[in-house]
Amino acid sequence: MKLSAPLTVNWTLSYACNFSCRHCYSRDIEKEELALEENLKVVDALSQARIAFVNFGGGEPLLYRHLFEVTEHATKKGLKVTMNSNGWLIDEEAASNCAKAGFRSVGISIDGADAPTHDGFRDRPGSYDRAHLALKNLCAAGVPTTVSTVIFKGNVTRYKEIVSQAADSGAGTVYLHNFKCSGRGMENREELDLSPSEWRDFYEDALAWRDDAPCALAFDDPVIALLGEESAAAVKGSTCGKLSLHLEPDGDATPCGFIPLSLGNILTDGLKKIWNDSDVLNQMRNKEATGKCVGCSVYGECLGGCTARALATTGSFNAPDPHCWKE
Repeated sequence: MKLSAPLTVNWTLSYACNFSCRHCYSRDIEKEELALEENLKVVDALSQARIAFVNFGGGEPLLYRHLFEVTEHATKKGLKVTMNSNGWLIDEEAASNCAKAGFRSVGISIDGADAPTHDGFRDRPGSYDRAHLALKNLCAAGVPTTVSTVIFKGNVTRYKEIVSQAADSGAGTVYLHNFKCSGRGMENREELDLSPSEWRDFYEDALAWRDDAPCALAFDDPVIALLGEESAAAVKGSTCGKLSLHLEPDGDATPCGFIPLSLGNILTDGLKKIWNDSDVLNQMRNKEATGKCVGCSVYGECLGGCTARALATTGSFNAPDPHCWKE
């Protein structure tokens, strides 16, 4: 299935950040930022293409000084706007501004069940307490909240505590993200990433606990198809380039934040041309089984797993996901 336009656009307004996370894909990237007027034109282009959802990431979105202006313009144009933040800057005033701007929800990153784990992973002392305070401030302002947790060696045995704490702080959903191998995630992969068998054990445990968890759990890893888990998305395998697209601060489009391949610029090339004519997206939408994926009974569901992770570790879109535990 090929959509006429992406369902979701993940938009990095700025790569500026006040953290230095050990797994970050973007911390060492520098890009010029569009002027406010240009970003408003991007919003208009997304609206005209009938994009349903826009999610601001980064970097830290709250460091972009026109965040609320762009958000208000997007919501007036009918776009459903969300954001992922580290939470450090979300005091009561910022939470109120999020509500006024029209954010449909705000996600906060929490990667530890205690301060030493989270603060160490995020390389920012005090960030664990500030993240939970951000959740409470947003809830008090009437903004629905979620939590994003990157599973890694330091938190995998205590992920249930992270979920329970997030629910206590008001989060309605916790996204248990697989570890990506881009940027600093690749540099620190050996120390932080789980082995394929450890990923299998984690997913078996998390899926079995899902119905008893104190809030909703969400997973974004195609390899869980190996456990008979059907994708909740409308497409098989990775959703990037099929349901979603990523925009960088200068207007360049990439398949996702973890695949740093420019497809063109939304202001000069146009979204329609990028989405329909990109050779890179065509390759991602028409992957071919290679290696151990050839003849695999699950390939039709997972399509080789995470395309970004395969590309980062092998240089090929079609290579098997290195997290795959199937022999």
